[in-house]
Parts: sequence; structure tokens; C-alpha cells
Amino acid sequence: MSRHDDEPVTNFSSNPHISDVLNARITRRQAVFGGLSATTAAMFGSVGLVGCSDDDNGASPKLGFSAVAHSKADFVSIPSGYSAAVLYALGDPIKAGIGAYSNAGLDADFDQRAGDHHDGMSYFPLPNGSSASDNGLLCINHENITQDYLHVAGATSNGGVRPQAEVLKEMNCHGVSVIEIKKTGGVWLVVQDSLYNRRITPFTQMELHGPLRNSGFAVTKYSTDGSTTRGTLNNCANGQTPWGTYLTCEENWAYYFKRATGDDANRNSADNALLSRYGINPGAAGNYGWTTAAGDQFQRLDITVSGASAGADYRNEAYTYGWIVEIDPYTPDSAPRKRSAMGRLGHEGCIFAPAKKGEPIVAYTGDDSRNEYIYKYVSNANWDPADAEGGLDAGDKYLNSGTLYVAKFNADGTGEWIALAYQSNGLDESNAKYPFSSQAAVMVGTRLAADSVGATKMDRPEWGAVHHKSGEVYFTLTNSSSSSSGRGQGGAGSQPVDAANPRSYDAGTDGNPDLDGNVNGHIIRWREDGGMSSSTTFEWDIFLFGARSTYGVSINVSGLTAANDFSSPDGLWFDSSGMLWIQTDDGAYTDTTNCMMLAAVPGKVGDGGEITIGDQKTYIGALPSDDTLRRFLVGPKECEITGITMTPDRKTMFVNIQHPGEDGSPEAPTSNWPSITGDATAVGTANSRPRSATIVITKDDSGDIAS
Repeated sequence: MSRHDDEPVTNFSSNPHISDVLNARITRRQAVFGGLSATTAAMFGSVGLVGCSDDDNGASPKLGFSAVAHSKADFVSIPSGYSAAVLYALGDPIKAGIGAYSNAGLDADFDQRAGDHHDGMSYFPLPNGSSASDNGLLCINHENITQDYLHVAGATSNGGVRPQAEVLKEMNCHGVSVIEIKKTGGVWLVVQDSLYNRRITPFTQMELHGPLRNSGFAVTKYSTDGSTTRGTLNNCANGQTPWGTYLTCEENWAYYFKRATGDDANRNSADNALLSRYGINPGAAGNYGWTTAAGDQFQRLDITVSGASAGADYRNEAYTYGWIVEIDPYTPDSAPRKRSAMGRLGHEGCIFAPAKKGEPIVAYTGDDSRNEYIYKYVSNANWDPADAEGGLDAGDKYLNSGTLYVAKFNADGTGEWIALAYQSNGLDESNAKYPFSSQAAVMVGTRLAADSVGATKMDRPEWGAVHHKSGEVYFTLTNSSSSSSGRGQGGAGSQPVDAANPRSYDAGTDGNPDLDGNVNGHIIRWREDGGMSSSTTFEWDIFLFGARSTYGVSINVSGLTAANDFSSPDGLWFDSSGMLWIQTDDGAYTDTTNCMMLAAVPGKVGDGGEITIGDQKTYIGALPSDDTLRRFLVGPKECEITGITMTPDRKTMFVNIQHPGEDGSPEAPTSNWPSITGDATAVGTANSRPRSATIVITKDDSGDIAS
């Protein structure tokens, strides 16, 4: 999730927030710590340290690297004994015969070049079904753009009308890359003549599947039968299915759409309520002025009612966005499929529980905005290992039909999953929030359905990760703030100071310099009851609280040190050893350090104890130490660290560096990363424009990463 395009709050329901739940949880557990002392040990008493070898996750991984220090440098910092090279940067060609990127705003053919703002990604071995670690496919999301760097002298507008060529370039910089990569002579390179290479952009034809398909919500001028749409936008985190396909997730898609002032008069109250709940209100201008360019492919993003029927205009175009999109990287001529049974929201990612023969497929997703919810999808079909290489047809089997649930975190430390199904839990035509007339209506209005059933509001649920052995689930709750200062905090009025979670604080409290709220975020986790991912009940605690190590104990609740302190956790991923990787998208700590990535030994739900933080009461996981939580990487200036995957042998890691130097301009770039040498740890050429990029990290002794 890019820190500069966080969604404004649209959930003003009376549902309980997670902070309310945490306040009440004390009634269940009696081991409450009566206050916070000056030292972490005294503060937590018997809470203990994370990483015990007898936990439910099996033998714990070990952190075999020295912690990386804070850095404000304009390059990637990694541990001694490691190397990092740039593999795939903004503008790099993916087809033979396409020239090298000028990096001066001169290039136009971005349907055949790397897009911008590299985000979530996955590695797929070649051939399909193998465990090859020297040849494979990378699927990489391109979430957004740093607009001015794409053009010779920044973006232009002629009397309020954007040039078509500029808009085409900007749109093609969004979407997904599928590229073949190969290690030859110890060096990873993109195979530019590969038949697998392709860009998926806002212009790519997509098939609609699940309840949305052929429904009235999907009818547009482009698809009068409601079966297809064009493109995908704001692709943030991702997922990798058990049957060998890639899921890209549409996050802050709503703000690309224009809606004229007065359009509410052309629609009924239900339609207006639905659009408003997703933040598309009358007067919305649409991102980057794309709809001002001439051409149907651009003006389709204007959803103002203008024709005699839905089939004569694009009033419904926004209903074909906000979905999880499935891509088959092994079949380059296949059309992506939008999976509408998995809900319509600001999807941050889609993470699968381990697939077990004879049991349903289970996947988790978060809605990345303050006050939004965490969801779980459970397929109707049970997993058959024969489908392991089944591609999009397997996706039809498991993702077109199932039940979407939303999480409710109870005050006693348990939780429940509430089904979002037509004619269940009050989701029908008589519903006071919205007249749900079908399962398609429930899925198009997922947020309204979740409001209706009393789900628990969360603090910007972003990436999730599932441990491959225990099945325990971790989710980042990136931050919340009631202050308008600081980048990435969302602006004034986003949350009351005490609404985010039990650790909400005023500016000046305990070492906090100038921001209000829970600006450093935390990571929540849960264990499904009975060890069944499809269970409808669970138990939860809070794994880690982000904070500066210099903050007092009322803020630095997890006792973080200079070797492992962090702020605003965002990306989250388990590698095959069971190590948890944490990536940050921060604006509250960037006076001290650029954004970073850490490695953590996960522990297990319930390995800590209950505490009181001020007047708030909650339950925290076992405390980390420098041996169980360590900083592995710090990025260049003004970047976000996001997107991570590895080869099956764990000897090569891929990480994305998003929007370095995002606050600069073509005339005065604030970052010059990456270097033209391709060394990610080197300083770039003075005055060169920065580029988002995928980097490759290897250990100099050819060993396993982080071991």
C-alpha cells in the first residue's frame, strides 16, 4: 500500500472498533499487569520471550545475520555477507527489440515495459510443477505512479484537458508484469524474448466470474451482458493459489473514477448509498484527470449517468472494480478473471491457508482503510491435490462459489466469522442499510453487508500471512492518527485518539514528538478453533506493537530496541522455513530512518500475557528479543518496502522498492536510486530520476537467506 494514497474513512457505522474490544477483554483474563514500569522486564513480568522451540509451529527458525542499523542513505542497506542487485526497474523492456529506458520522460510504450510502483509479487518455477530455483516467472504488481517523473517536464494539462499520450502512458504504468527470469553464471536476468512476458494493464480485457457475472451491476456500454470489463487498477498486495496461479488485488481503485456533481439525482437512494460507502460521491474528479482525455477507453472512468440505460453508458463501471483478479502466468494468452465471490472492497492481498485434501480452500483478505474489516473466504468445493496445476479452471472450481465471512473480535479474546450470504444474517431486501436483492448485491456491497452484521472495525488491515504448519494467521494494522501532520497517517478526523487500539497516545506523550494516535501500528494474529482453517471461531492476541526504541514503555509496549524497532508495518510474508518477514510503509519514523524490512520468529497465539496500558487493557504476545526480531534491510530515500518472494531453495530473495524520491520533481529529484551499475547498495548518479524496482538479494556464501 503506497503511503500517499490511503483511502479516507467511509465507514461511519456504529459497529465496535477493535479498541472497544480490547478495553473489555479484561473480563475474560485475570492476569492483568497493574501498571507499566520503567523496564520491559518489570512491565511484562511472566510474558516471556518469543521463539520457544516447543511451540505449535515446530522448530523455530534462527536469525543468522547481524541487524542492519537505521539509515537515511539513498541506497539499500543489507547485512554484511549479502549482495543486492537491481533486476527489474521502471521502464525496463520486456520484449526483444524494445530500447533501453531513457529515464527522461521520453518513452511511451509502457505496455511493453515495466510499470511503476512495484508492489506485491510471487515467484513461479519453470517448468510448472517443478521446484526450479534458477528459472521461473515473476508476477509483479504495479500499484500506482509517481506522475511527474514519467514525463519530460512533469504532467501537463491544456485548459484542463490531459494529453491522450500522457494519460495512455500513466495508465499503462499501472497493472501487473509477468516476466521470465533466469540465473546464468550466478546472475539473475530478465529473459526479454520469453513468450511468457506480458503486461496486464487497465486496458486488458477481463472476464467477470462468480455472482457478479451477467448481473445488472456489471452491465456497461462495453459489456451489455455483464460478462467482461477492461483492466485492473491500484494493484497492491497479492496471493498465490495452491493450483499455480497469481492473484492481484485491487486496493484504492475507487478514486480513479469521476462522478459529476448532481449525479445523485439520476440514481435511486440505494445506488447512492452503495457508491458513497466506497467513497465515490458526486463531485469526485477521478485520479490524474484521466477522464479529460479524448477516447472511450479513458472516459469510461466517468460513471456519471448519461445514457438511457446502463448498457448505454458507464454508470456501472465502478462495480467491475474492487475485486481479486486471477492470472495464469503459465498461459500468456489467457484472459484474467475477476473473482466476485471473494467480495468487493479495498483488497490489500489474498493469503491462503495450507490446502488440505478433502477440506475447503480458505483465503484471507483485508480492506485497507481505517475503520474497515478483515475477511475470510471458504470455498464450497473441497481441495483435490489433482488440481495442483489446474490453472484458471481450478480457480473456477474453488473461487466462483463459496462463503465470504467477516471477522468479529469478541471482548473475551475469542472471535467469530460472520457469513455474508444473501438471506442470512439480515442480508436481504428489508435490510436498513441497503436492500440486498441477491448474492451479487451482497458482494458488490460487501462493506455495507459487513456493517450490517456487526463486524469489528480495524485499523487499516493490510497484508496477512499464514504459517504453513500451524495455520496461524497474522495481519498488519498499519496505523491510525487523529493528526494531520505526518505522511501516511490519513489526516485529521480519521480516528479518535483512543479508537485505534489500546495503545493510542497524544503528541508529547512518553517521547512521542508530534503525532497523535496509534501512528506506529501493530500486528494482530489468531488461531482458528480446532485447527480448522474453515472454523467459524478463533482466538486472538497482538503479536507486536511498532514503536521507536526511544519511546517510553507506554508506547514501546513490545520493548523494541535499536536493532529491531519499526513503525507502520505493512507487508507481511512467511517463508518456507517459518520465518516471518515484516515490511514498513511509514511516515512517523522517517526523520530517523527510511522504511525497512525485518525478520521475526513468530511464536504462537497465547504465548504472552495480559497487560494494562494506561487505562486500556489488552493481551500481547511474548516479547521479542534481538535474537527473535531483527532488521534485515533499509531502503533508499522516501521509498516503501513492499513485495517479497523467494525461490524454493531459499537462496534468492526478491524485494520491491516502491516510489523512491516520491516527493521530488524532474528538476529536483529527492532520490537518485538506483545506480546505473545495477548494484542496489550503491548511490545513484546525481540528478538522475529515481525508479521503483525489484531487487535480488543473495548470500555471498550461497547459503539460505537469513539463516
